[in-house]
Amino acid sequence: MSAVLRGVLPGDPGPDPAAVRRVVATALDEDLGPAPGRDVTTQATIPAGERGTADLAARADGVVAGVVAVDVVLREVADRLGLPGAEVVVHLPDGSRVRRGDVVATLTGPVQVLLVAERTLLNIASRASGVATHTRRWADALAGSGAQVLDTRKTTPGLRALEKYAVRCGGGTNKRMGLYDVAMVKDNHVVAAGSVAAAVAAVRSAFPDVAIQVEADTTAQALEAVDAGARFLLLDNMPTDVLRATVEAVRALEDRVGPVELESTGNLTLERAAEVAATGVDYLSVGGLTHSSPILDLALDLR
Repeated sequence: MSAVLRGVLPGDPGPDPAAVRRVVATALDEDLGPAPGRDVTTQATIPAGERGTADLAARADGVVAGVVAVDVVLREVADRLGLPGAEVVVHLPDGSRVRRGDVVATLTGPVQVLLVAERTLLNIASRASGVATHTRRWADALAGSGAQVLDTRKTTPGLRALEKYAVRCGGGTNKRMGLYDVAMVKDNHVVAAGSVAAAVAAVRSAFPDVAIQVEADTTAQALEAVDAGARFLLLDNMPTDVLRATVEAVRALEDRVGPVELESTGNLTLERAAEVAATGVDYLSVGGLTHSSPILDLALDLR
């Protein structure tokens, strides 16, 4: 199967092609059953040689993502059926705002391939587009504030690469991809290590190449973390007045310690987004971008 991903968000490398292929293969295994798999309805009613054209269209307003996977799905289906591949012409690449009725892509090839691929490509693109659409609302709410919306690790198992890519399509920013690329010192780590300073020192000793973030629930904890050498703080579930005071207290130290990145998380809503950003934090992290986004309704319509 080709590793080429079509329709990628402009200027973005796209999700890992291997991760996309794994998602597609798993989804098709679920749909087609044991190898080589079959679609008993489509293969019984449509001749293998029949060709056709279908439009991938939006049935609701939003931001499209996951077009990147359409070609991968079609190629995998064609391989499994032993049929020629289908051609994909992308009209609106990932990251595009769409209106109800917009044609996102046109697919031409064996009708069996188009229909067998239909549900898998719609499941992937609708899910990714839902994440992108939700993220776009947050990015728009924060526009002009200087703050960015971040995702979290609260992703659908197996879909992290695609969902975090969808966040980027919606104007958001990825935080850490997993437990391996950023250290996050939380309360349980502090208890186990004995103190914030001990936890930070232990991470630096074991993994000197990774960034370290420390969680703080109070202003005092935030200042303790800065004193311990942390330059990236997660300010968790702070009321707005406490958050503002904490930001001011940390910023007052920056002439001495250098820049400190501040992230607000917990109990964040779109209605509070501007208010939280106005405290001076750099980021708002929102687990709901990936764990609670409804799909964007997309359809595949044969002409």
